[in-house]
Parts: sequence; structure tokens; C-alpha cells
Amino acid sequence: MVISTLDWIIIIFFLILFATIGIYVSKQAGKDSKAFFLSGRNMPWWLLGVSMVATTFAADTPNFVAGVIREDGVFGNWIWWSFLLTGMLTVFFYAKLWRKSGITTDLEFYELRYSGKSAAFLRGFRAIYLGVFFNIVIMANVCLAAIKIGHVMFGFTTFQTLFIASIVTVIYSTLGGLKGVLLTDFVQFIIAMVGSIWATIHIVNMPEIGGLKNLLSTPAVAEKTAMLPDFSNPELLIPLLIIPLAVQWWSVWYPGAEPGGGGYIAQRMLAAKDEKHATWAVLFFNFAHYALRPWPWIVIGLASIIIFPNLESLQAAFPNLESSFVKNDLSYPAMLTFLPAGLLGIVITSLIAAFMSTISTHLNWGSSYVVNDFYARFIKPEASGKEQVLIGRISTVVMMVLAALLATVLEEARDAFNLMLQIGAGTGLLFILRWFWSRINPYSEIAAMVLSFGIALFFFINGKLDTPMVEMAGHWQLVFGVVVTTIGWIIVTYLTKPTDDDTLTSFNALIFGDESKFKGFGMKILGFFCGVIGVYCTLFAIGNFIYGKTLLAVGLLVVTILCGFVIIKSLKNN
Repeated sequence: MVISTLDWIIIIFFLILFATIGIYVSKQAGKDSKAFFLSGRNMPWWLLGVSMVATTFAADTPNFVAGVIREDGVFGNWIWWSFLLTGMLTVFFYAKLWRKSGITTDLEFYELRYSGKSAAFLRGFRAIYLGVFFNIVIMANVCLAAIKIGHVMFGFTTFQTLFIASIVTVIYSTLGGLKGVLLTDFVQFIIAMVGSIWATIHIVNMPEIGGLKNLLSTPAVAEKTAMLPDFSNPELLIPLLIIPLAVQWWSVWYPGAEPGGGGYIAQRMLAAKDEKHATWAVLFFNFAHYALRPWPWIVIGLASIIIFPNLESLQAAFPNLESSFVKNDLSYPAMLTFLPAGLLGIVITSLIAAFMSTISTHLNWGSSYVVNDFYARFIKPEASGKEQVLIGRISTVVMMVLAALLATVLEEARDAFNLMLQIGAGTGLLFILRWFWSRINPYSEIAAMVLSFGIALFFFINGKLDTPMVEMAGHWQLVFGVVVTTIGWIIVTYLTKPTDDDTLTSFNALIFGDESKFKGFGMKILGFFCGVIGVYCTLFAIGNFIYGKTLLAVGLLVVTILCGFVIIKSLKNN
């Protein structure tokens, strides 16, 4: 594969642009920790919403989607489409609550909602557990995708890819803080969408594919196009639709889809101008993330079945790539090698942008935990604003190095996805209820965290054994983790003392004021269901337009519009 001079000009131009943005906002971002991590709490909904979408459009995301399609078909995406319900729950029930709290990170919530040394311990432990260790696992998975893309596109070694991909990201993340991340995310999202759609159009019209109609009529592809699994086949229906929709969405903590909000989604809500901007930001994110963005990846994944029908054909196309990296998720970057000059530069830039937007967000989010919830809380409470920013910048560099090192031992995007689901299994319901059920205390959260991690570690080790101690399918492992962890933390909740009344009174006064916790729940529930239905209808409408089922697509869009009116009314009343 030859990258033209034009492609290099496009790539280098945008890399310089991203670095320039970081340098430009560095002076303002370096004032204090709130400016660095929350950009002064004056960000508009559209910028925050686009940033959320850009962050979840990681370099590994199109790889992951293409891999799922090759293995299970389009309906295999329900393992992440189901998280729309989690997102809509945040829109209608939690976005305003997060912004009302006025905290700097979502971990600060622990000492707002709970009391005593157990609350302080939980906050400090979660800062390191989530902000450093878990965060590094997420970034390593993104770095894994960069390794594959770097080899396919440039012929780079693992070290070359990680070094080059990381250096500019670290520059604008350490200098520009959240504002630098938000501004570059905006540019990166536009590039990513233009690149993925344009690449899809070109690939579909290649002579080897023969146009969209020929692609969809090819038998090997046609059997993968269904958006819902065969309801008469429980082997597919249960793990790919029933468990995600009945269990996974409310019970599992997953980055970007935390039940009740959290992580970098909470960080964006906390940086919003006000509660309305926080709510609309999350609503836009869920609409764009689940309905607008997936189809270019899906179509390219389907096209890859014709060009690379199996793993052997992928290995033959890239003989110098280590065999451990040759998985179905390699098919997406492999298809991009067919793009012409100019378009190739834009698409490569979009993938670099996807990598950088995700990594920069996780670096800023993780370092906010290290600084605000660990260093300034326990190590040096008297630290000045500039000192806190310095610690944030140092931790940013350290986490990037550790994530790059871990990426060298991973193999496939879906493996990491399943591992993260298992680690968070059973904790979700707690995060949903802790705002409203006063009985929940720090020990509830500690129990949930320990149990879910222990079960995930057991199944991970069990799966690596030549003779596993327990034979259990992955989806049943998830259900087992959810059931045991949920029962465990509920038992601990009743065996331990609740948070003291003064802390609960103060918390409720700050978050709910003089109003009932459950005010307007009926309208919120209606808005929630209309939000879910509207986004899914948009997703299916786009799919049916692509499949040539125009009448059905139009009908689905009509439902979307009706749902939109209800959503607007629900948000106005709350």
C-alpha cells in the first residue's frame, strides 16, 4: 500500500491543527483544576454532545463493529445497541441531578452522598481503580486498534505506531485540558463522519463489490443483514438480544454507558452551562451515537465478507502481521487499503482523530480522578491550582505510557469489550438507585465492586486454562456475575448502617431542593420510552433505506418525529 504525498499533507495538516488547539488554550486551561478539567463550567450542549460522540468513536469502534458483523451479523450489534436504554435513563432522570451537584468529578459524589471514613476510602480507591487501572485497560484496547491500523496502513511496527499516535495526543491533552479536548473533538467528529461515509460509498462501488444491490444480494452477505436475530433460534436470540435488553443495560457498568451516568459522560455534564445544556448534550449524544453513526461501519463490515471471506484471507493479505492480531476486527482497516489518494488521507486522519479523541478524553478524565479525588483529597489538600494542573499533566503522560505497554499483550477488540462487561456486571442497579434509595451506603458500593471484579477475574483465569474448572458460555457468565453481585451488595446494604441523617438531608437539599425525589416521574418515564423508541426507529429507518425498503423506512421516521414531540414536551416539563 502506497500513501501519496496528498495523503501525507492532509494527515500532517490536521495533526498540526490538533496540537495548535492545545497550545492555544493552554494558558486558560492552566489557571486551576476546574479550568483544566471542567473548562470553567460554561460549555454549550452541542459542543459537549459532539465531544461525547467523538470520544465513543474510538479507533477500535469500527473494527469492533466489523468484527461483530462478520461473526454474528448486523443483529450482533445489540450487545452495545442495548446500552441506549442506559443513556436515555441518564437523559431524563440523572443529567440535571449531576449538574445540580456542582462537583468536579463524579467520584466527589461519594463524600456528598455518604459519610465517614468509608466514604473517603471509597472515593480514593475508586480514583485509582477507575481513573488509573480500569482506564488504562480501556485505552490499551484503543491502542490495540491503532497497532492494527498502523501496520495495515503504514507498515509500522507496534512501537512506531504507539509512539507516533500518542505524542500529539499527549501534547494537546496535557496543555489544553478539557477545553482543548472538546475543541479538537469537534473537528475530529466532522472528519470522522465525512471520512467513514465517503469511504463506504467508494468501497461499495468498487468492481469487486459491484454496488449496494449486488452486495446485499450476495448469499454470504445476505445472511448477515438482519437487524433482529431469528426468534426461533434461542442460541442467538438469548445472548444477542434478550440478555442485552433484559439484563445487561441496567446491571452493567461500562465506560460511556454507565447506569445513572458517570465517568467522562458525567464530566461533560458537569462542564455544561446549566442543567438544560447538560440534558440536551446527553440526548444528542445518544441520538448520534446509536442512530446516525453505525451504518457506514456496518456496510464496510458486510463488504469485507466478499473481499476477505475468512481469517486465512486476511492473514494472506498481511503476512507480516503477527498471527495473534489477525482477527475479524482487522477487516475494517484492511478494507480501507482500497481507497484512492486524497480520500485515503481523510480516512486515515479520521481514524487518527478517533484514536486521539478517545485517548485524550480518557487521559483528561483519569487525571481528574488522580488530582481531585486522590492527590488533592488525601496527599496534599493545600496544593495550589497550578500544582494540581502539573500533577494532572504528569499523570496524563504516565497513563499513556502504561496503556501503550498493555496494548502489546491484547489481541482482539471484542475480548476486551467482554472483559469490561464482566468486570462491571451487577454494579449497575446500585448506581441507578443510590440517588433515590437512602439505605445504600459506601459498603454497598465496595461489596459490588469487589464481587464483580472477583467473578470477572475467576472467569478470565478459567478461560485461559487448558482444562477450565467451569464450562459456561460468556453470556451466562455475565448473568451469573449480575445475579451474585446484585444479591451480594443488597445483603451488605441491609447488614451495614445507612448514611447518617445529616448527610442525607444535606444531599437531598442540594440535589432535589424542597421538591419530592419522585416529582414528574410519570412524564420522565414517558420521555424515556419515547427516546428509546425514537432512536431505534431512526437506526432501523436508515438501515431500511440502505436495504431498499423505502416505505418501511418512511414509516419508522414518522414514529421518530412523533416521539420527538413527546421528548421535547417531557424535557420542558422537567
